[in-house]
Amino acid sequence: MQNNLKIALAQISPVWLDKKGTIAKIKDTIRLAAEGNAELLIFGEGFLPGYPFWLAYTDGASWNLKINKEIHAHYMHNAIQIEKGELDGICDLAREHKLAIYLGIIERAPDRGGHSLYCSLVYINDKGEIKSVHRKLQPTYDERLTWAPGDGHGLKTHNLKQFTVGGLNCWENWMPLVRAAMYGLGENLHIAVWPGSEYNTRDITRFIARESRSFVVSVSSLMHKKDLPNNLPHVEQLLKKTPEILANGGSCIAGPDGEWILEPVVGKEGLIFQTLDFNRVYEERQNFDPAGHYSRPDITKLVVNRQRQSTIDLED
Repeated sequence: MQNNLKIALAQISPVWLDKKGTIAKIKDTIRLAAEGNAELLIFGEGFLPGYPFWLAYTDGASWNLKINKEIHAHYMHNAIQIEKGELDGICDLAREHKLAIYLGIIERAPDRGGHSLYCSLVYINDKGEIKSVHRKLQPTYDERLTWAPGDGHGLKTHNLKQFTVGGLNCWENWMPLVRAAMYGLGENLHIAVWPGSEYNTRDITRFIARESRSFVVSVSSLMHKKDLPNNLPHVEQLLKKTPEILANGGSCIAGPDGEWILEPVVGKEGLIFQTLDFNRVYEERQNFDPAGHYSRPDITKLVVNRQRQSTIDLED
């Protein structure tokens, strides 16, 4: 059965901006995925502890607004520091259930001083080991008011049975050279994580699949006005301005021929299971392989800098 991989898409809502509550929900979801015999479990962008939806409803680009400063500080308190072991319990469950995981987190990175936030995609293998932490290269539009731009260190792929799996955050999936980097690393199962909207997932999922001749799995979260927590700073003001639905899902899967295996699922919360057959990758690479026989590295070639960036280089 090495050719087959059973995956689970976690189209669920976080316990928004609550680190402890969301970790507990992630652990419950891991157990449910394991009960369904999943081998790879995927969560949406920034799922732990949640996407910064408030910026669209608080005049986020205005200077010195107390609401934005105080919610940002709350976000910082609930961001993840991997080096402090805050993902250890999740890794333990991954090892216990022999389940690989892609998890979107908001990372407070000590190697950049510990006071900026990064939208990071973490890969945990089925031995419970964190094998890559990819910080989103370019936050999109109002995301730049709360997230910092990342670097290329996490542009990596991982072997999972016959598959070579890699992942990108949200609109990174529209960046041609970043996609080309993943193709060059041998990716044939592409994970695209999103905050949640079929508007985002419907076109690009099939496009990447057809361009790369890979499986493409888009995973989105859900978020409703009722999910805003009572302990959030200025929650009453947010409740007056936010729509009933902030993220409606749209998780989906396209095959290596660019056709739907699973069309976008809208508004439904829960785990979505699907088994992928690796042979379909080889079938579609027969006539097109973007990093192999249908490339011309003598004419065009990509340089990728995978160094982790920092403002200091300590020599003790």
